[in-house]
Amino acid sequence: MGWQAERAKVVINVGGVRHETYRSTLQTLPGTRLAGLAEPGAASRFDYDAAAGEFFFDRHPAVFAYVLNYYRTGKLHCPADVCGPLFEEELAFWGIDETDVEACCWMNYRQHRDAEEALDSFESPEPGGEAAGGAELKRLCLDEGRPGGWWRRWRPRVWYVAFASLFFILISITTFCLETHEAFNRVINKTETVAVGNGTGTQVAVEVETEPFLTYVEGTCVVWFTFEFLMRVSFCPDKRDFVKSSLNIIDFVAILPFYLEVGLRGLSSKAAKDVLGFLRVVRFVRILRIFKLTRHFVGLRVLGHTLRASTNEFLLLVIFLALGVLIFATMIYYAERIGADPDDVTGSRHTYFKNIPIGFWWAVVTMTTLGYGDMYPMTWSGMLVGALCALAGVLTIAMPVPVIVNNFGMYYSLAMAKQKLPKKKNKHIPRPPQPGSPRPPRRPPARDACPLAQEEVVEINRAGERGTGSSAFWGGGGKVGGRGMKFRGL
Repeated sequence: MGWQAERAKVVINVGGVRHETYRSTLQTLPGTRLAGLAEPGAASRFDYDAAAGEFFFDRHPAVFAYVLNYYRTGKLHCPADVCGPLFEEELAFWGIDETDVEACCWMNYRQHRDAEEALDSFESPEPGGEAAGGAELKRLCLDEGRPGGWWRRWRPRVWYVAFASLFFILISITTFCLETHEAFNRVINKTETVAVGNGTGTQVAVEVETEPFLTYVEGTCVVWFTFEFLMRVSFCPDKRDFVKSSLNIIDFVAILPFYLEVGLRGLSSKAAKDVLGFLRVVRFVRILRIFKLTRHFVGLRVLGHTLRASTNEFLLLVIFLALGVLIFATMIYYAERIGADPDDVTGSRHTYFKNIPIGFWWAVVTMTTLGYGDMYPMTWSGMLVGALCALAGVLTIAMPVPVIVNNFGMYYSLAMAKQKLPKKKNKHIPRPPQPGSPRPPRRPPARDACPLAQEEVVEINRAGERGTGSSAFWGGGGKVGGRGMKFRGL
């Protein structure tokens, strides 16, 4: 009976830590690596120590505890103190599908992939490195069809172009703001000839004209932006992706009104003047050039990632505010009617809240703790509603804000890590698989698969095909266990 119990158990040594379980436990997930240990010929196909009666795997021991617990309980949890890519590689080695991770740990497991996507969008840490050059080439759409020597030769000049682009962006924004100042606008009288009945007459029109030198400065900036836009269109290998980019659309929309305004300025028809007046109204699109700074400042890209990652929180905040505004605007309207004069039929002569839509503005200002003071309750019941509205506003805004702050902190730390991360010169190549070890079935890589895991699989395959000498070494050489170092096959 004791012999059968010993045969029903399996001892697994993972990284020097011994684990003991039943063969029936390993058979709960057929097709996995551990399920193969319960098969009759497992000792010949895996690294089995007959003297110690155990199988040995040189893998992460802490992660294996969670893997073995999955066989025992049927629930796969992700350790909080282990990096995501490492846990992903361990799951791939043991042949476990990542979709089996429990819902409580899924976000923690997926967090590393989101971090890798965010890191790819930030600047490389080594401005002079090859990786940085490739990233900069890709960002400028100059990375295909041109040798690396071309980029290294022109790279310093490209940085001058980037600084010039930043300079013109700041000058254009400054000019846009100065055009609205009274000191740079002058009122002029224009005499126009108009048709009066069967004859003609003169009419004096008063117009506001901006100082000419500001127009010349803006024209110079637009010429530079046009040159930059055309160069980027010419060198971009994928025109469809270029057109879909939001920053490129902003560049085009900010440039086009200037040329239309210049072209229509010399025309005197009424339609041309109407279009010209419309273009002057839509001059505000030039302020969108401020978003072009995201190409040069990491902090603005961090803000952009934070806003995209916090879309659900912003939507939740808007819903909370909308509900609060509707509720408190209705409450303040009826609360102010409690102390109304009996002779006042409408009950609104003593209060600012004539109707519920007017109360919407008051509720927004109060819930966001702005308090302009243009509207305020006049009765004791209205003051009580106002106090509740202010308290509810503080609680409403405080609930989603910590999530947004945490997202910003995460992306900012990733950006700083990307900048300060030293350049890796020598990449570690994992050892080839041991002879006889069954390899997991090849699966097509997922779209969001971890790049680190893919590189390791490639390196392992290359090392396995390099020759039999290295395989013989690992097959007959040492393993490090909890008891020290053993040499087998000597």
